[in-house]
Amino acid sequence: HHLEQAAIGGHPNARHNLAIFEWKSGRTERTVKHFIIAANMGNDESLESLKKCYGMGLVSKEKFAAALRGHQTAVDAMKSPHRDKAKAALRI
Repeated sequence: HHLEQAAIGGHPNARHNLAIFEWKSGRTERTVKHFIIAANMGNDESLESLKKCYGMGLVSKEKFAAALRGHQTAVDAMKSPHRDKAKAALRI
């Protein structure tokens, strides 16, 4: 219940975890939908998982390409000089 609430609330990691739960429950269509949503929010793990689903024939080329574009858009939207500075400071 809480995982679903977090996913609905827009938390990409919760959405990814919900996809994993659906996978383990044998619901591949729902799995792919959750991976696509999470990838579109910039979740790298979901994009990698979606790539595997594509390789298994579970997602179409068009949907995978759209998820790639959505992921890149989300990643680009999160870029800023302040974030770059913080990342650099954490690498010290």
